[in-house]
Amino acid sequence: MIKRIVADTGSIVSMLKNNEDHHDWAFSSFETLPKPFLTCEPVITEACFLMHPSHNGERDVLLMIENGIVEIDFSTSDEIEALISLMRKYDDVPMSLADACLVRMSEIYAESAILTLDTDFLIYRKHRNRSIPLIMPDGI
Repeated sequence: MIKRIVADTGSIVSMLKNNEDHHDWAFSSFETLPKPFLTCEPVITEACFLMHPSHNGERDVLLMIENGIVEIDFSTSDEIEALISLMRKYDDVPMSLADACLVRMSEIYAESAILTLDTDFLIYRKHRNRSIPLIMPDGI
């Protein structure tokens, strides 16, 4: 049973940008799935970078935190060894810091799923060999 949703960069950006291909899916997901969504600072940084060209884009990302839609509940410093290990394991993909944090979060929050548009999560495994529950749009 999924109790917590971990939000990836693409789902946040698609929810905020009306012209994104998966905006309707992301908007619906953020409306209907249990809140707050968990995420990490690297995801927020990526989302702010991608939203920067949009009027008030970075502010809109931060407002998701202020309004309790998204919660940062992860310490990169506390998990550095696990993150380095994951990034080494998936060096051929390669795995970004944000993706490593989300995989680690899926390990920490046992009954969680990652809300994502990133097909790399179909490759990544938690606890070495277990698939990660994902919430993705159909056809990805």
